[in-house]
Amino acid sequence: MAQWVAVAASLLGGGVAAGMTAYVLGRRMERRAAERAARAAAAESERLLETTRQRMVLAAKEELMRAREAFEEEAGRRRRDIERREQALEQRAAALAEREQALARAAQAAAERERALGAAEAEARARLERAAGLTAQEAKQELLRRIEEEAQSEAAALARDLKEQARRNAEREAKKILALAIQRLAAESTAESTVAAVTLPSDEMKGRIIGREGRNIRAFEAATGVDVIIDDTPDTVVVSCFDPVRREVGRLALERLIADGRIHPGRIEEVVDRARAEVEASIVEAGEQAVYEIGIKGMHPELMKLVGRMKYRSSYGQNMLEHSKEVAWLAGIMAAELRLDVQLAKRGALLHDVGKVLTHEHDGTHVQLGVEVATKYGEHPVVVNCIAAHHDDVPHESPISVLVQAADAVSGSRPGARREAFETYVKRLAQLERLAGEFPGVEKVYAIQAGREVRVVVTPTLVDDARAGELADRIARKIEHELQYPGQIKVVVIRETRAVDLAR
Repeated sequence: MAQWVAVAASLLGGGVAAGMTAYVLGRRMERRAAERAARAAAAESERLLETTRQRMVLAAKEELMRAREAFEEEAGRRRRDIERREQALEQRAAALAEREQALARAAQAAAERERALGAAEAEARARLERAAGLTAQEAKQELLRRIEEEAQSEAAALARDLKEQARRNAEREAKKILALAIQRLAAESTAESTVAAVTLPSDEMKGRIIGREGRNIRAFEAATGVDVIIDDTPDTVVVSCFDPVRREVGRLALERLIADGRIHPGRIEEVVDRARAEVEASIVEAGEQAVYEIGIKGMHPELMKLVGRMKYRSSYGQNMLEHSKEVAWLAGIMAAELRLDVQLAKRGALLHDVGKVLTHEHDGTHVQLGVEVATKYGEHPVVVNCIAAHHDDVPHESPISVLVQAADAVSGSRPGARREAFETYVKRLAQLERLAGEFPGVEKVYAIQAGREVRVVVTPTLVDDARAGELADRIARKIEHELQYPGQIKVVVIRETRAVDLAR
């Protein structure tokens, strides 16, 4: 039994060993087969890679060959194009060379022709000098003189035509605008003097006004600064003063005293103070009312007060406040017609003479004082220029200042607007004739139509028809610069040629 067990164990051990050996051999064979397969796969991959590499190299060579062929073809095309351009440039250069030669020949021919013309001109000039008896310089001066005279005549004729055309158009438009403005304005002119008459209920009141030993009238004159004139005029006492404000205070106070009946120094002072306060209040009210009527906004109260003081001032017999309001209306209407700033035009027109209420208190002209006060109270520069330029003391800086000047002239020169002293009138006429007679060629000067027209008679041998218009313009400009006058003055130049002979 044990023997059999040993034999079985031996057989079993041999079988295990044989199995292990077979297993090992099988694994080796499998590994060798796998190695062989791997070597075959690697060889196949190498072969495929080599084949791919060869194909890529061939494709690259083919592409390179195609690119080279295209480059060579493009290079050949460009080379042929360059050759054609070079041929065209060579042809153009040849043409330019031929043209230069032709120009050189033409220049030479022109130089020869110029020399020939110079010789001919010199010969012709010599013949002309021999024929005319003048040298070339004398002939040139004579020619220049004639050309200058012709040019002056043509310029004068052209200037006359242009001025006539401009005058026709300007007069038509200006008349239309002024007619519209004047039709819309109906202002009266108040002529003031230096005296005011006070009506008395009876002549007995004159004695009460004089008082015992004249104490009442002395107290009244001392309190008001006016002169009370008591004469033989029935039921009338005259209050006289150069200052219209003081004259108004005296007139108002005297009327109150007469109405009250109590006339003595203490009562006089009380009534005069009350009248002065009322006049001051009326001045402020008049200024505010004028500004409101004109339609001006934002004016300084002090300027409105100065405007109100114009109510008691006059110029050439024309009330200044009414005149300034009239100028403001005219300037505003004309500014509206011309599409300019109506507010600035009205302000400049209302304030253009504001300096006249300050002339008796400060040194300087009314233009200077008006400019100073308008600048002080912050008025617009255009308004200040309207004040400064309305007598042409400074240049006009805007069309509005020109309108204000024109409106001022219209308001001052219309019939019945102003009164003028006889001496001043005669002096202005004499000065007008003197200014026009200072020009060469003027024979006689006549001022007619109350100084609105001046007629100038010239010597016909010294002034021709073309220069007559120029002379009229020069006379008008000189009158504008050296003479002050309301409105406008017409200058008429008369040239008359008379031929006289006798029949025998």
